Amino acid sequence: QVHLAESGGGLVQPGGSLRLSCAASGIISGIYYMAWFRQAPGKQRELVARITPGSSTNYADSVKGRFTISRDNAKNNAKNTMYLEMNSLKSEDTAVYYCAADQWTWETYNYWGQGTQVTVSS
Repeated sequence: QVHLAESGGGLVQPGGSLRLSCAASGIISGIYYMAWFRQAPGKQRELVARITPGSSTNYADSVKGRFTISRDNAKNNAKNTMYLEMNSLKSEDTAVYYCAADQWTWETYNYWGQGTQVTVSS
Protein backbone atom coordinates (compact mmCIF):
# COMPACT_ATOMS: atom_id res chain seq x y z
CA GLN A 1 0.00 0.00 0.00
CA VAL A 2 1.35 3.40 -0.99
CA HIS A 3 1.94 5.90 1.80
CA LEU A 4 3.33 9.44 1.49
CA ALA A 5 4.29 11.45 4.57
CA GLU A 6 5.41 15.08 4.46
CA SER A 7 7.57 16.76 7.09
CA GLY A 8 9.64 19.91 7.55
CA GLY A 9 6.98 22.59 7.53
CA GLY A 10 6.87 25.40 10.04
CA LEU A 11 7.03 29.14 10.62
CA VAL A 12 9.77 31.11 8.88
CA GLN A 13 10.44 34.79 8.33
CA PRO A 14 10.33 36.33 4.86
CA GLY A 15 13.61 35.70 3.08
CA GLY A 16 14.22 32.53 5.07
CA SER A 17 14.52 28.91 4.00
CA LEU A 18 12.86 25.57 4.69
CA ARG A 19 13.38 22.05 3.44
CA LEU A 20 10.37 19.81 3.06
CA SER A 21 10.65 16.04 2.88
CA CYS A 22 8.22 13.46 1.55
CA ALA A 23 8.85 9.90 2.70
CA ALA A 24 7.33 7.43 0.26
CA SER A 25 6.75 3.82 1.27
CA GLY A 26 5.01 0.92 -0.42
CA ILE A 27 6.30 1.92 -3.86
CA ILE A 28 9.54 1.85 -5.74
CA SER A 29 9.62 5.62 -6.04
CA GLY A 30 12.41 5.58 -8.53
CA ILE A 31 9.84 4.60 -11.14
CA TYR A 32 7.18 7.03 -9.98
CA TYR A 33 6.48 10.58 -11.05
CA MET A 34 6.34 12.79 -7.96
CA ALA A 35 5.36 16.35 -7.23
CA TRP A 36 4.79 19.04 -4.65
CA PHE A 37 1.52 20.96 -4.58
CA ARG A 38 0.31 23.68 -2.25
CA GLN A 39 -3.00 25.15 -1.21
CA ALA A 40 -3.37 28.52 0.45
CA PRO A 41 -6.51 29.50 2.38
CA GLY A 42 -9.33 30.36 0.00
CA LYS A 43 -7.34 29.33 -3.07
CA GLN A 44 -7.21 26.31 -5.32
CA ARG A 45 -4.47 23.75 -4.98
CA GLU A 46 -1.61 24.51 -7.35
CA LEU A 47 1.40 22.65 -8.66
CA VAL A 48 4.68 23.86 -7.20
CA ALA A 49 7.21 21.47 -8.75
CA ARG A 50 7.38 17.99 -10.22
CA ILE A 51 10.05 15.42 -10.98
CA THR A 52 10.22 12.45 -13.33
CA PRO A 53 11.70 9.03 -12.56
CA GLY A 54 14.79 10.22 -14.45
CA SER A 55 14.93 13.39 -12.29
CA SER A 56 13.83 15.86 -14.95
CA THR A 57 12.09 18.74 -13.22
CA ASN A 58 9.47 21.38 -13.83
CA TYR A 59 8.53 24.39 -11.69
CA ALA A 60 5.72 26.86 -11.36
CA ASP A 61 6.81 30.30 -12.54
CA SER A 62 6.20 31.72 -9.08
CA VAL A 63 8.91 29.54 -7.51
CA LYS A 64 11.51 29.27 -10.29
CA GLY A 65 14.96 30.16 -9.04
CA ARG A 66 13.88 29.90 -5.40
CA PHE A 67 12.70 26.30 -4.95
CA THR A 68 14.50 23.06 -5.85
CA ILE A 69 12.87 19.64 -6.06
CA SER A 70 14.98 16.49 -5.74
CA ARG A 71 14.66 12.82 -4.87
CA ASP A 72 16.54 9.88 -3.41
CA ASN A 73 15.76 6.64 -5.22
CA ALA A 74 16.09 3.30 -3.56
CA LYS A 75 16.74 0.21 -5.65
CA ASN A 76 14.20 -1.87 -3.79
CA ASN A 77 10.76 -1.42 -2.31
CA ALA A 78 12.06 0.54 0.67
CA LYS A 79 11.28 3.99 1.94
CA ASN A 80 12.29 6.68 -0.55
CA THR A 81 12.34 10.41 -0.08
CA MET A 82 11.57 13.47 -2.16
CA TYR A 83 12.63 16.97 -1.10
CA LEU A 84 11.65 20.56 -1.70
CA GLU A 85 14.33 23.09 -0.83
CA MET A 86 12.66 26.49 -0.46
CA ASN A 87 14.74 29.66 -0.34
CA SER A 88 13.94 33.38 -0.35
CA LEU A 89 10.51 32.60 1.03
CA LYS A 90 7.74 35.15 0.64
CA SER A 91 4.47 35.62 2.49
CA GLU A 92 2.63 34.40 -0.59
CA ASP A 93 4.35 31.02 -0.20
CA THR A 94 2.26 30.42 2.91
CA ALA A 95 0.17 27.30 2.31
CA VAL A 96 -0.28 23.66 3.13
CA TYR A 97 2.22 21.73 1.02
CA TYR A 98 1.35 18.26 -0.26
CA CYS A 99 3.45 15.62 -1.95
CA ALA A 100 1.96 13.43 -4.64
CA ALA A 101 2.98 10.41 -6.70
CA ASP A 102 1.80 8.51 -9.75
CA GLN A 103 3.22 5.53 -11.58
CA TRP A 104 2.39 6.62 -15.12
CA THR A 105 2.29 10.37 -15.60
CA TRP A 106 3.21 13.71 -14.14
CA GLU A 107 -0.08 15.27 -15.24
CA THR A 108 -2.30 13.66 -12.62
CA TYR A 109 -1.54 11.92 -9.34
CA ASN A 110 -3.18 8.95 -7.61
CA TYR A 111 -1.37 9.12 -4.29
CA TRP A 112 -1.28 12.03 -1.86
CA GLY A 113 0.19 12.85 1.51
CA GLN A 114 -1.64 14.59 4.36
CA GLY A 115 0.20 17.89 3.96
CA THR A 116 2.51 20.06 6.03
CA GLN A 117 1.89 23.71 6.90
CA VAL A 118 4.37 26.36 5.79
CA THR A 119 3.85 29.85 7.18
CA VAL A 120 6.00 32.76 6.08
CA SER A 121 5.53 35.69 8.39
CA SER A 122 7.50 38.23 10.38
